[in-house]
Amino acid sequence: MNFRLLGAGAALGCCAVALAHYAPALPDSAIAPPSGQFGLPFAGAPGPDTWLLGQGYGNTTGAYRQRRSTYGNLQGVHAGLDFSAPCGTPVRAIGDGTVAEVDGPHGSPPHNVVVDHAGNLSSLYGHLRVRSSVRVGQKVKRGDVIGQSGDSQGTCVSAPHLHLELRDRSHQRFFNPLPYLRADWDSLALAGSFGRGYQYDLSAPRRWQTPESQPEVRRGGALLNEFARPWPPSPGGAR
Repeated sequence: MNFRLLGAGAALGCCAVALAHYAPALPDSAIAPPSGQFGLPFAGAPGPDTWLLGQGYGNTTGAYRQRRSTYGNLQGVHAGLDFSAPCGTPVRAIGDGTVAEVDGPHGSPPHNVVVDHAGNLSSLYGHLRVRSSVRVGQKVKRGDVIGQSGDSQGTCVSAPHLHLELRDRSHQRFFNPLPYLRADWDSLALAGSFGRGYQYDLSAPRRWQTPESQPEVRRGGALLNEFARPWPPSPGGAR
């Protein structure tokens, strides 16, 4: 009997995750507005021996080149922030919340964690080195260690970084994290590599050209950056 109950609970947990993955997007009225209510996912100051800001959120040149493949289900946009860091760097919860998923179905392998926060917001921490020791349902505080940064290629050599996303709890809407995270973004941009920049649409060259102005993303929506006059050109053509 206990085994059957345990099995039923596990099945319900799986169904809950599946429903969250395909649930309707939550309206603005149900979502907490940005007020700098979260912190950064690493302790200490950025630097060449600690961590740096890598690819930004939004219409980056890297995302544009893969807008139909890697980012095709995210309207062609890089829907998170990449923080370059050595493998094994402690990853910290950006705010108080409850662990909703450990190695769930929301991408960013080899390992990931999702934390639900107040205001129907969820944070995802991706490309973790090993499976996190936190448990689904566990309460965490801002700054608690919830994992270790890893490598999207699983090598700890190719591309060691943390991928951080801020979503609505239905996992259908993806928000620009900048106004939600309290940080000195001007200094981080200098220390990191925002210089890689954003893709231009020469028909509207000022659109989406700053970290703060990047668009919200809807899962499965139409491409936002199918530009007729893109710059720079994509080497070998976009895919």
